[in-house]
Amino acid sequence: MNSNEPLAFRMRPKTLEEYVGQEHVLGKDKILYRTIKADRLSSIILFGPPGCGKTSLARVISETTKYKFYKLNAVTAGVADIKRVIEETKNFMLNPSGKSILFIDEIHRFNKLQQDALLPFVENGTIILIGATTENPYFEVNKALISRSMVIKLEPLTEENIYQILKNSLERKDGLGEYNIKISDGTLKKLAVIANGDVRTALNGLEIAVLTTNMDKDGYINITDEIIKNSVQDRKAIFDKNGEVHYDNISAFIKSMRGSDPDATVFYLARALNGGEDPMFLARRIVICASEDVGLANPNALVVANSAMQAVHMVGMPEARIILSEAAIYVAISKKSNAAYMAINNALEDVKNKDTGEIPMHIRNAPIDKMRELGYNEGYLYPHNFPGHYVEQQYLPDKMLGTKYYIKDENIDL
Repeated sequence: MNSNEPLAFRMRPKTLEEYVGQEHVLGKDKILYRTIKADRLSSIILFGPPGCGKTSLARVISETTKYKFYKLNAVTAGVADIKRVIEETKNFMLNPSGKSILFIDEIHRFNKLQQDALLPFVENGTIILIGATTENPYFEVNKALISRSMVIKLEPLTEENIYQILKNSLERKDGLGEYNIKISDGTLKKLAVIANGDVRTALNGLEIAVLTTNMDKDGYINITDEIIKNSVQDRKAIFDKNGEVHYDNISAFIKSMRGSDPDATVFYLARALNGGEDPMFLARRIVICASEDVGLANPNALVVANSAMQAVHMVGMPEARIILSEAAIYVAISKKSNAAYMAINNALEDVKNKDTGEIPMHIRNAPIDKMRELGYNEGYLYPHNFPGHYVEQQYLPDKMLGTKYYIKDENIDL
């Protein structure tokens, strides 16, 4: 055992049989399992959160393929490194098969020039690309590379998956099997929960717990819940305020407010705040939802949301969380109407795409008397001069007569 290597590195699987998790793509009847076993892999891009097994899967492939396997990290590699791999691949003396597998970790960090350098060789089959990324490749990777690759989404490992890997690490000699460790299944399961889908966090925490705990009088390293708690950070939040999870979470937050679910609303608000989201960004989203989705069913929601945004700006965190919660819940539990939203959208669509005619003369502005002689403002009926402060007259252009934009619904009491 190389004690200089972290436990998470030593526990990476070498075969498909050792790989734990991702059964949705690596089950024995699944295409990825079959292609790896048959060594008939085509280019693939793996994406998923940290610690879900992307690099481990690449290592399994490197151990099972007959092709030469190269690994690059997009953070440190450049076009010159890609060219070196291609030259060695095409060198019959070095590589009689004329084909290689190239694993690029963090492929989303490759710029367009670097990705374009790969393209012709992926296309002609010289290079079988395995890209790994924590970002959605449809946003970050060259569309031409995407079209020539299978895109495979890896899910966060389940608590049961992580528990199994932790158990394996306690038994394997290249893991922690040479230590006399006492740890209950309950404690291991708590560690699996804290890891929140990231096996690297779980293994690092277990290793720290073992290496920093003294043996008891019987020669055992006794790992308790308290030791685990002091060896691992708080439950790891899978949240990147600049990545796909940011957009997914804010989408869920908005849809929960729109769907009148206050509990889900507060949950996604908490996830965003815990992940470091800008409170003012969240406040603006609440204001938008108050106008777009609550609208005329409860016009006071916009007043509350706007006041909350100003308060968040003045107060700041951590107290701003209370203001955001109050405003978000108020918007969530308010009656909903998108009548105003639909009205302006439909009107804009007509203004952009139709000949909507001219403004009627009687409601045009006439700041100069001579303009009245030309018909401007001529015949305008001032509503306040009539009973009920209302009088019927034409406001829409002739070509738009009869058009309805505002459709009152059952939630509007105005």
